[in-house]
Amino acid sequence: MIAVERVLEKALGQKISLAEFLASPESGDRYEFVDGQMVKKVSPKRFHAALQGVLYRYLGDLFEGKGFVYPEWGIVLTRNGQDWCPVPDLTYISLERLPTDVGNEMCPVSPELVIEIMSEGQTFREFVVKAGDYLNAGILRVWVIDPLSRTLTVFYPDRAPETYRGDRLLTDELFPELAVTVEQFFVKAGI
Repeated sequence: MIAVERVLEKALGQKISLAEFLASPESGDRYEFVDGQMVKKVSPKRFHAALQGVLYRYLGDLFEGKGFVYPEWGIVLTRNGQDWCPVPDLTYISLERLPTDVGNEMCPVSPELVIEIMSEGQTFREFVVKAGDYLNAGILRVWVIDPLSRTLTVFYPDRAPETYRGDRLLTDELFPELAVTVEQFFVKAGI
């Protein structure tokens, strides 16, 4: 255990390669790879965890037989010409996009949807930038959910983002089966 802690101390704050990150034990432990560095994700609290569970179940049922919904699955992407491995709170990838030979590794292709749930201390502005990075990397939809303001903002590659709250119906031509209000997610999560 001490050896792993020393590797982690050495890697945090220092530039490493994507290969070094992927080979490290921390790559599977709530770390993202950003600008050549390992960056620890914010630990989720109750609202975040509750929403993640509700969304996982809802989307898992919605996309059953069409693809997979994964919590905390890192994705190998590029951002500003550099390797980037974000770990979204939830990821949806269709059977068509997911290579059949993917093993127990980070997602090697851009999924259709990533979901980020804001935690206390994080700003919407941070997520606007991250959503742009996701879209530039080929992801088709990004949802940013703010539990405190009870909103879900959808980012698109070809138009302005839209924010949903209350009983406004969330639909999307990319996911024709989708028809839900954001309030339903918050109520089911007990928020």
